[in-house]
Amino acid sequence: MEKRTIFLYVLDTLADWEPGYAISELNSKRYFKKDAPAYFIKTLAANKHSITTMGGIKIIPDAVVGEFEIDETEMLILPGSEEWENVKHATVLDLAENLLNKGKTVAAICGGTSALADRGLLDNFKHTSNDLGYLQHTCKHYNGSENYQAVPAVTDRNLITASSVGALEFAREIFKKLGVFSTPTLEAWYQLFNTKKPQYFTELMDSVNQ
Repeated sequence: MEKRTIFLYVLDTLADWEPGYAISELNSKRYFKKDAPAYFIKTLAANKHSITTMGGIKIIPDAVVGEFEIDETEMLILPGSEEWENVKHATVLDLAENLLNKGKTVAAICGGTSALADRGLLDNFKHTSNDLGYLQHTCKHYNGSENYQAVPAVTDRNLITASSVGALEFAREIFKKLGVFSTPTLEAWYQLFNTKKPQYFTELMDSVNQ
């Protein structure tokens, strides 16, 4: 089976929990439907230096921006961080723009959305973020207010965006876009973590074992 690469961009103060639901399920594949493609998660950074997440976890990146062919990339995930204004991260935003133009998927949450907004990359997509006022206040090149959606997560074509409190919905949109879960599995998975009701665990297990 063909193995496809998803890059998680890593930078200092990365908000550990924001991509957590998505990358743990994509890596473990524990609830994948039988004919789902195999995905390989790689970390990507501005340079080879280790980064330290908000939770204090040190990560040595697998790859540096510019070291690989775009055709290798199935999806680029941009998490929240307090470091997005650092100019060294401009190269990954160039990459994100290139991927979007080539029809590849970019998924951004929290600060990742504001970084895209400040490049004008959200303007022509339906999108969300932490708040419309947040984007208007912090992103001087943002002109996409008419496309802003006040919901936890949004998918429009090949762009997925989510607010800082939408990690669960962010993951759901990623799984839906990649087509790795069956519809019953995706619904049961989401409801289990969203409602905390044990009935959905049974539904989840039953859906996977069908």
